[in-house]
Amino acid sequence: KGKMFVRERIESLLDEQSPFLELSPLAAYKLYGKEWIPAAGIITGIGLIHDREVMIIANDATVKGGSYLPLTVKKHLRAQTIAEQNHLPCIYLVDSGGAFLPLQDRVFPDKDHFGRIFFNQAMMSSKGIPQISAVMGSCTAGGAYVPAMSDETVIVKGTGTIFLGGPPLVRAATGEIVTPEELGGADVHTKSSGVADYFAENDEHSIQIIRNIVENLNRRPKIEFGEGIREPEEPKFNPEEILGIISQDLRQSWDTMKIIARIVDGSRFHSFKPRYGSTLITGFARIMGIPVGILANSGVLFSQSALKGTHFIELCNERRLPLIFLQNITGFMIGKSYEAGGIAKDGAKMVMAVSNSKVPKLTVIMGGSFGAGNYGMCGRAYDPRFLFIW
Repeated sequence: KGKMFVRERIESLLDEQSPFLELSPLAAYKLYGKEWIPAAGIITGIGLIHDREVMIIANDATVKGGSYLPLTVKKHLRAQTIAEQNHLPCIYLVDSGGAFLPLQDRVFPDKDHFGRIFFNQAMMSSKGIPQISAVMGSCTAGGAYVPAMSDETVIVKGTGTIFLGGPPLVRAATGEIVTPEELGGADVHTKSSGVADYFAENDEHSIQIIRNIVENLNRRPKIEFGEGIREPEEPKFNPEEILGIISQDLRQSWDTMKIIARIVDGSRFHSFKPRYGSTLITGFARIMGIPVGILANSGVLFSQSALKGTHFIELCNERRLPLIFLQNITGFMIGKSYEAGGIAKDGAKMVMAVSNSKVPKLTVIMGGSFGAGNYGMCGRAYDPRFLFIW
């Protein structure tokens, strides 16, 4: 039918030379038995359109017709959460048969199931976060609300269709015989229903329309250099050397400072409280010119380490500095003397500081991430904006 593959669509949509931060590429890997569901059947990630960061959520119709399995829904919702937290316009490249019916009991009814997608769209639109859709293939049943609830919608002639019930269902329910194009094609929705705003001749044309829409968005002004931001600087040590520093054996330790030196600008790191609670490294640096606070594990967390971490998190919140957590943690120290010394209370203080932190948080799991140490170092439950694992 002349349709582009999903990754071709994304590549054509983004600016030339734009990076693409793909999210959850291994989602659903070997999760559904013998069924191979690459990337959970949906590609999500952040890229640039006219030099503006956007969140792209694109169905892969080559995987189960682009239908939504439980992990597809979870991945879609996670992308929307990131978009809302970072005020990123959402671009939906729709080519989906809707919910995967054999697993609909795990897709349809609960709070964080399929319906939450449309709730998120409504909430983001009300907050001024643009919601833009291009219907490039099927858009059936509940999935029809993705374009219907978008601020602006493009539909492709001949391949794009939007309907709550397809031709077989219409015939069974009403006896009416219609083709997909007659029921919910581009002509219907741009001339009669008004569900779609733009008529596209093909995928390439629809992509150009989306780029034009993004170009004309009323964007928020970017932070200028001089407001705490500097020109980015490459680390003095090669970041690729990290691969030779971290051991695959989690029982082996390594020098965490060697990791920090390979990710921060100019390999400059200003340590905070270096002689106190030494199993937690804390300090200030810049990444891509942006000032940040870094917390990195260098052993088990003791009371002193937890109190140091609490102090540092509060300090970064006062100064409005983003926090980077580099996790390699087995947990908090245990034993009679440590319990008597109040390790539980001191650990709780760090967990409370992480929980109440208002600045952006980003977590990288370098090695282990066990027990309450995961909590104190901003695990998934503590809402880091991004969580990466090596």
